[in-house]
Amino acid sequence: MKTIIRNATIVNEGRSFIGSVVIEDAFIQQVLEGDDSTQAYDTEIDATGLYLFPGVIDDHVHFREPGLTHKADIASESRAAAAGGVTSYMEMPNTNPPTTTIELLEDKFCLAKQNSRINYSFFFGATNSNPQMLQELDRHRIPGIKVFMGSSTGNMLVDREEALHQLFATSPLLLMAHCEDTGIINQNIQNFKKKYKGQNDFPVRYHSRIRSADACYASTALAVQMAKETGARLHIAHLSTARELSLFERKPIEEKKITSEAVIAHLMFTTEDYDTLGTHIKCNPSIKTPEDRTALREALTNGLIDVVGTDHAPHLPNEKLGGALKAASGMPMIQFSLVSMLELSEQGILPIERIPDLMSHNPSKLFKIEKRGFIRPGYYADLTLVDPCANWKVKEGRYYTKCGWTPMDERVFKWKINRTIVNGQTVYCDGIIVDGIRGQELRFNN
Repeated sequence: MKTIIRNATIVNEGRSFIGSVVIEDAFIQQVLEGDDSTQAYDTEIDATGLYLFPGVIDDHVHFREPGLTHKADIASESRAAAAGGVTSYMEMPNTNPPTTTIELLEDKFCLAKQNSRINYSFFFGATNSNPQMLQELDRHRIPGIKVFMGSSTGNMLVDREEALHQLFATSPLLLMAHCEDTGIINQNIQNFKKKYKGQNDFPVRYHSRIRSADACYASTALAVQMAKETGARLHIAHLSTARELSLFERKPIEEKKITSEAVIAHLMFTTEDYDTLGTHIKCNPSIKTPEDRTALREALTNGLIDVVGTDHAPHLPNEKLGGALKAASGMPMIQFSLVSMLELSEQGILPIERIPDLMSHNPSKLFKIEKRGFIRPGYYADLTLVDPCANWKVKEGRYYTKCGWTPMDERVFKWKINRTIVNGQTVYCDGIIVDGIRGQELRFNN
């Protein structure tokens, strides 16, 4: 089956130009500047006035299955992803039970094969006791090992120095690290309890002082030091502070063994938003100061940040009740990641051509994903069409996330996802998820 997308503004590999893309079955056959009306096609999509991006590859999501499906699951959150222009995701291991054995990892792949609307893979979770298992992993099926170097879920905190060093020294795959120093966080909590006479919770505005900038920097600095000493490939998740940026280098991603990710929450919100959004923006690491956000935004173009993900983490509204200690941390963001980045481009924070670098090209390069992340002949047709003049309010649209809310409620976006194509098939179009479409396993050239 042949399809042509005509007359789109194609944003890809540092360029924007008017052109057309020919798709045959699951793959891109041609990328044309201008149009080609001499051939016959089974399907023609008129993209005049629309922008065409390579599908977003989100390297950091929590879809909650198995064990936490009261608030999200692979089916619901992959639908939300498709509605946001995301065509591939890599999911984290802190489900229930956590993905810390090969059998549990295989169970997730089976669930995704049945239920995921878009392409998928899963990180394997490191613990203090499973480093020897890493050598048995299929390097072509998973993107890497997730290591929690700070307060975590269940038994997934790797806090023994011997286990941590062994993990960095022997991991056959990239390590993706959540970096917050547990000792500093616990001391901050005790200081607050002492100051406030034994209170067991505090207003959410104090969250950034409990899970503090110092806690982030200390843990990230340790991870970077250990990676340099051992030669490990290290990817630091969700940078949230200006100070952490000093630990990274400005050079092409192909030349780096130590890389960094920013997530939408830390690029869009600051501590000043706690007064209006409350626990809806409570996440770990915490939302930081306006100065931190400014530094992170600048790093989107200066080469210190390599990838933008979401850390999409749904919770039910009643789980977000409480304050800095008791309210659940995390927010559903995947449906609004691409339009949020386009909003930043509208504000002059980064060129529109930089967005595919951060959200498609660099994830593909970093994780060595086969034939995805670019609009190129021979690559999978994972594509997203976006309307630049929609001017829509989020609450007037549908939330596809199972938890049924978003901190983006009431926000007006100029840009809106028009169509999402996965492996050559339209999975989302004009507010409608197309039933029956399933994604594929990502494959990695590790």
